Amino acid sequence: MNKELALKAWSDLLGEDYVICDRTFLQDAQTATFLTHQQIPAIIKPGNREEVRQCLKIANEFNIPLYPIGSGKNWGYGSRVPVQDGCALLDLSRMNRIVDFDENLAYVTIEAGVTQHHLYEFLQKQSSRLWMDATGSSPDSSLVANIMERGFGHTPYGDRFANICGLEVVLPTGEYFNTGFGKFVNAKTSSVYRWGLGPYLDGLFTQSNFGIVTQMTLWLMPAPEYFQAFYFSIDNHEQLNALIDALRPLRMNGTIRSAVHVANNYKVLSSIRQYPWEEAQGTTPLPPQVLENFAKTWDFGAWNGSGGLYGSKKQVAAARDLIKKALKGKVNKLRFLDDWTIELAQRFAKPYQRLTGLNLPELLKLLKPVYGLMKGIPTHTQLKSAYWRKKSPPPEAMNPDLDGCGLIWLAPVAPLDGQHAMTIYEMASKTLIAYGFEPSITMTLLTERCLGCVIAIAYDRDVPEEDKKAMECYEHLLEALTGAGYYPYRVGIQSMNALTAQESYQTLLDKLKAAIDPNQILAPGRYNRIAR
Repeated sequence: MNKELALKAWSDLLGEDYVICDRTFLQDAQTATFLTHQQIPAIIKPGNREEVRQCLKIANEFNIPLYPIGSGKNWGYGSRVPVQDGCALLDLSRMNRIVDFDENLAYVTIEAGVTQHHLYEFLQKQSSRLWMDATGSSPDSSLVANIMERGFGHTPYGDRFANICGLEVVLPTGEYFNTGFGKFVNAKTSSVYRWGLGPYLDGLFTQSNFGIVTQMTLWLMPAPEYFQAFYFSIDNHEQLNALIDALRPLRMNGTIRSAVHVANNYKVLSSIRQYPWEEAQGTTPLPPQVLENFAKTWDFGAWNGSGGLYGSKKQVAAARDLIKKALKGKVNKLRFLDDWTIELAQRFAKPYQRLTGLNLPELLKLLKPVYGLMKGIPTHTQLKSAYWRKKSPPPEAMNPDLDGCGLIWLAPVAPLDGQHAMTIYEMASKTLIAYGFEPSITMTLLTERCLGCVIAIAYDRDVPEEDKKAMECYEHLLEALTGAGYYPYRVGIQSMNALTAQESYQTLLDKLKAAIDPNQILAPGRYNRIAR
């Protein structure tokens, strides 16, 4: 009865078009890139902050929990599926307005439904000299949702949560407030000074179920006078230790200011093409010799890295010299590319292939999107790797959930040290191969001191028993990594209550949740113990 009354109240508030109960749409929303069982009674789509507030008040009145999503593109971590059964989805995608923009102070204030594509197109139309930070996720993914998961990108602003301020938050009871100086009337610095006055609360609303961030200010990067990307590779996995240790001082002293991504050969191949079923004669995991043959054809190594250099031409030249010196003898290839060299490579790709036998056109298909990401240009191309094990090509409109793609991400964090990198690589490789999956791994020099690793378990959900095997592989590796002290920086819906935190810490979270959300209405179980 409560459900029907809540649906009527939400329909009266929003209009019937924005309260979705059709079983087909609900079934789609309940489908992720791994097996889930949670049922969703409805999808409600408010269009502004006031409607969000009223939706929460109705949820409290009729005791129907809500699970907020931005665009629902949280592939590999649970997509749109709530942690707990019976939650209605609070879809914020209609809230896609650019609220404020300042070219001189380099910031933009956005609503929760603004996507990477929205912001990039806005900056283009403004003829702005500012760059956003972009991730390899879909251009249609929500910026706010990714930042609330403390996601990271590619530019010097890649540590995304470190480059925001001024949150507008709606609490589970329907009250709202602004963080930082935004809590004061007519404050002039609410978009430019993170800390405000008094306790700093912004972090409470990341990876939590304490409130819904409906708006935030995002700092943008002034376009540099000159940009150059660098690419490198190593031939053997045993060189990874020395490579990470050689890169660390460059990150620490500011020679390299952007995130540096280092991907292994399996990751590179899955970014270029789908699983080579014919060459592998239908077997899995991918035979090493088949992988090696593709590596020779497309000129990639055991590990392959990329990063960006930003500044004046003199500054970039100085950084380039320091990188060459630091990596000499430690990498097999070190290439520097800018807009001119990319254009030149495209023009002469086919003659180059005829002379060398290397498939440069295919390699450029991989390099160009990564090059663009380092300039804040979102791309769909990285999403194709979710279709790695599928036997049919990715459709033009890719949707890994509905296309039967199997994908589970595991993202441990380590100190920026080569031995830690080797340990994680060896543990991940051993485990994934034992379960019959390719160890597709990226390691990112996320900050001056921290290494963020992303391990993909990619499979075909249409193959019987693969869901079960993939989740067992994930759980085995998660237990091994955390047992060795490598905890993930974010987790999927299947693990939000799997890791045991310090009891006093958990008790504090319980007290905060009880005070902020007495009816346990908002996203029960999300990075917190389920109390309902």
